[in-house]
Amino acid sequence: MALRAHLSSLYHANAFLTGGTGNDEGLTFDSLRRSDVIYWLDRQHGNACENEFLTLMDDFVSYLNSTCYTGITGYEFHFTMYEAGAFYRRHLDQFRSDDSRQYSMVIYLNNNWTEGDGGQLRVHQDNNEYDITPRGGRGIFFKSSELEHEVLVTNTERISITGWLKTR
Repeated sequence: MALRAHLSSLYHANAFLTGGTGNDEGLTFDSLRRSDVIYWLDRQHGNACENEFLTLMDDFVSYLNSTCYTGITGYEFHFTMYEAGAFYRRHLDQFRSDDSRQYSMVIYLNNNWTEGDGGQLRVHQDNNEYDITPRGGRGIFFKSSELEHEVLVTNTERISITGWLKTR
C-alpha cells in the first residue's frame, strides 16, 4: 500500500518519464512501440518505502546467489504506469549491446483488477501465447534473454514495479 501511495504521489507530481527502448546511445522513444511512463527507484531518493523494497531485493538476490548460484551482482527497478490506452509491443528485456540483464521481475500494485481492464502481460513461449492478469500482489519472474512478452492495451491505469537482476 505504501509503494502504491508513493507511486501515486510521484505520478501526480509529474516525476515520471517517458519509457524508452534501448540503452546508452541507442535509447529511443517510440510511442508506437511503448507508451508507458516510469520512475527509477534509487536509495538516494531517501524514501522509506523505496529503501525497504530495495532491501527486500538485496535479500532476494542474496538468497538466489546462495541457493541457485546465479551470480547476480546488481539490479535496477522502476515504477511503471500505463495510463488508459497504453501498451508495450512484443520484446525481450535484454539489450543487443549489453547482456547484463539476467532476470526480469514485475510486481503488480493494482487494486481490484478485472479482465475488462485489459493490460495483461502476454508471454510468447514455444509458439504459444499466455496472458497473465496484472492483479495486485502478483509477481512475475523470468529469464530476460529468453521470454518474449508484451503488455496489452490497458483500459484503466495499470501500475507495477518492474526491474532486472543483473550480472557484470
